[in-house]
Amino acid sequence: MSKIARRTFIQSLSAAIAAPSIVSALKRPKPLPIAFSTLGCPKWEWKKILEQASQLGYAAIELRGIQGEMDLTKRPEFSDARLKQSLKDLEALNLRISDLGASARLHEFEPAKRAAQLDEAKRFIDLAHRLKAPYVRVFGNNYVKDQPKQATLERVIAGLRELGEYGKGSGVAAIIESHGDFNDSPTLLEILKGAEMPTTGLLWDAHHTVVAGKERPADTFKQLGRYVRHTHLKDSKPEGSGVRYVLTGTGTVPVRETVRVLAAGGYRGYYCYEWEKGWHPEIEEPEVAFPHFAKVIREYLGEAGVTAERV
Repeated sequence: MSKIARRTFIQSLSAAIAAPSIVSALKRPKPLPIAFSTLGCPKWEWKKILEQASQLGYAAIELRGIQGEMDLTKRPEFSDARLKQSLKDLEALNLRISDLGASARLHEFEPAKRAAQLDEAKRFIDLAHRLKAPYVRVFGNNYVKDQPKQATLERVIAGLRELGEYGKGSGVAAIIESHGDFNDSPTLLEILKGAEMPTTGLLWDAHHTVVAGKERPADTFKQLGRYVRHTHLKDSKPEGSGVRYVLTGTGTVPVRETVRVLAAGGYRGYYCYEWEKGWHPEIEEPEVAFPHFAKVIREYLGEAGVTAERV
């Protein structure tokens, strides 16, 4: 056999061997629109977060602190020197950032505290723009003691409007979470209508509207559905005067029903698991909770007819 013929044979053989893996890669199914919050894995470093998300079939990650640092703008992964590589890390595993979880509280009224909260949210909007993330989560949080509730509501509305204005042109919207004292649909609707613009919306934490707001998922979505941009899903059981977070499908929160309601209502965002390990170290480790949620939510999404279309 001539050298040319031998070379051609070897190249053909190599191509034949490689072909199955190429075909396999091409046939690999797209992940369902599921995400997890890094609040659930407070000890994991950046690369482990991404590797676990990819291996477990998640499509996106909600950034809510990394290794105890809740101010994401201070993390080295997102510094000028490393941001480009972090984006490559995400792209290599076909992952997206669903949103950034800021701690900004819009109820604050003392000038210095309020300025600090709004500054944090704006820094997060700037970072979200650089990370190509569509949303930054903020809180209304609490009614202020010894002040009229309406005064606090108006401050929250004004703050959300300010952040919405700041986000214009960035591709990033400020979304207020159903959280703290703001867990019922009528109150949230007043806020969302008061700050309504393309760059504002709602992060629907369905656990809070069910457990604290005493609402059924269908009733909440009927009033607020058009504002829902992102979700937090989790399960719990009553314990003492509060609740204990438990693995999805083993508690009393109607997570399956929430998924059906979202799907039937045309929701196109991520179904995001907020496992509050960072605040409740006694609950199961992410190595247990994240695979469990992925398995259960696939079942729920299949029942609801949700496919792997991109959000």
